[in-house]
Amino acid sequence: MTARSSLSSTYLLVPILLIAVLLSIAVIRGPSLVSMSGFGSAIIVAAPLTLATYALMALAVSGRGTVDLAVGPLLAFINVSVVKLNMIGAVSGPFGVFLVALGLGVLYQLLFALIVIWVRVQPIIVALSGFLALSGINLVILPRPGGVAPEWMASWGLGTTIFSPVLLIVLIATAGWLLFTLTPFYANLRMMGYDERAAWTSGVRINIVRIGAHVIAGLFVGLGAICYTALIASGDPTQGTTMTLTAVTALVLGGVSLAGGRGGVTGALLGALNLWLIGYVLATFNFGAIQAFVTQMSYGIILVLSLLLTLLVPVIGRHISFISPWGAFVVLATVVVGIMLQVATSATYLPAEALPAAPAGDLMTRYLLIAPADVAAPSLSLTPVQKVAFLLAGAAILLVGAARLINAEVNARRMGLFLYVFVTVLLVALFAVVAMQGGSLTLFGGRP
Repeated sequence: MTARSSLSSTYLLVPILLIAVLLSIAVIRGPSLVSMSGFGSAIIVAAPLTLATYALMALAVSGRGTVDLAVGPLLAFINVSVVKLNMIGAVSGPFGVFLVALGLGVLYQLLFALIVIWVRVQPIIVALSGFLALSGINLVILPRPGGVAPEWMASWGLGTTIFSPVLLIVLIATAGWLLFTLTPFYANLRMMGYDERAAWTSGVRINIVRIGAHVIAGLFVGLGAICYTALIASGDPTQGTTMTLTAVTALVLGGVSLAGGRGGVTGALLGALNLWLIGYVLATFNFGAIQAFVTQMSYGIILVLSLLLTLLVPVIGRHISFISPWGAFVVLATVVVGIMLQVATSATYLPAEALPAAPAGDLMTRYLLIAPADVAAPSLSLTPVQKVAFLLAGAAILLVGAARLINAEVNARRMGLFLYVFVTVLLVALFAVVAMQGGSLTLFGGRP
């Protein structure tokens, strides 16, 4: 069982490796990302795509090749509906907006499920019909981008801080799915995704399970529409096609099987973050008038490559099953956080001319005995050689610890408690550095 579980989680290695590479490039190309406002803006922009990918993930796990191509137009439909109702004064409060958004998402997905179950139409046909119908309805409700979102949403989309209501929505959605995976209903959902006939013969009420998967998807789309409305502070009926393509690409990139039975919130989250990082990295290059074309082309190429990698994962997994995805995540996270810390604190380093001059030829005294120039704030003074020694020692300890974790976690079904604590400490350290960098405090006694 443990070997099978390790093999089934091998698909996470690709998005984990990709997010480490992209995040490293992103913080080097755009250092402003490593700040309170940078992370806050990233959360605001990536939240709608993340929740749309969650919705597709819930449907893909249920099997039958259920990929709701209408997820983008549905998100836009809820967006323009909320804005239109706010403009006429029908719905403006938080309770009413959440009720309308979640209700519309669930009602559409219920209709989708009932057509698939009782009319027995293939899911892809229903999804394509919904895509075309909702795209037209959106233009009827709001012919062009415009309108005004509810007033209380204005502060949600500012992106000036990491901790915002949008982040809370994403965390609640993620935690909700993780708690859902502990229920027997989720086990039945995965069984139905792997083999619907076998699940039926085992006594699983597949119709109820499929309806439940669509209800969950509707809730995710509703939450995504709320985040999208907060992001643009208006209505936009034209973003359906782009959102659908991006969400499907993120779904496949996260390792979720379109055939059903395999997938989870971890892969979907990694896939969505990878797609956002690709757009961010491309935005740091100046492609001029073809910027949008290059971005869409990149999404298409990545989608094709992701599908090919999905086919190769069972073959490759047999040869790299000894590598734990979570162990690889810890090693790569350590490297990436180190790069972020370097970028976040680079402005506090002393310029070279501030160092005291040393006698010519006396290199030993200069590098081993003379401390860096004093600064106004108290700090720990280390020579360059001492700093390198401490960094090498710390890197050696981290590598040894990571190697032992990889060895311990290779046969584990879930990430161990120590890994959760370790990753949490890394994130808290990063947030602390970003907070100090954005405020009046500085690291190591450097100048602000």
